[in-house]
Amino acid sequence: MGAVVLSIAGRTYRMSCEDGEEQRIEELGHYVESKIESMRQSFGEIGEQRIIVMAALAIADEATDARAKALGMETDFATLRAELEAMRNANDVLSARAAEALENATRRLAKLNGELSAPAAAPDDIL
Repeated sequence: MGAVVLSIAGRTYRMSCEDGEEQRIEELGHYVESKIESMRQSFGEIGEQRIIVMAALAIADEATDARAKALGMETDFATLRAELEAMRNANDVLSARAAEALENATRRLAKLNGELSAPAAAPDDIL
């Protein structure tokens, strides 16, 4: 099991994590620390606990927006997938019609070719 030491809001925290997740946990810790520092710059010293809560709310807001955007994209993706399936079905129908038309045209051409290849009747045979 891995471990990471983070410094957030002037305090040091030892965090356990799965092996290989250390870098990700460190990145998240730096992100939280940057949010807290941003809040301090915006609002000044209004109390450590209050700054931390405000940073947590800002991060939660970002996460909520990201989830909503992801859900919207999933919905759009499902719609596009359904449209693609409908287009594939339409293409299959059109391909079948085109194949049928080509078969009919081939039969007609073969029939015409047979009629044109047949020996012509002699004028005396017509009467």
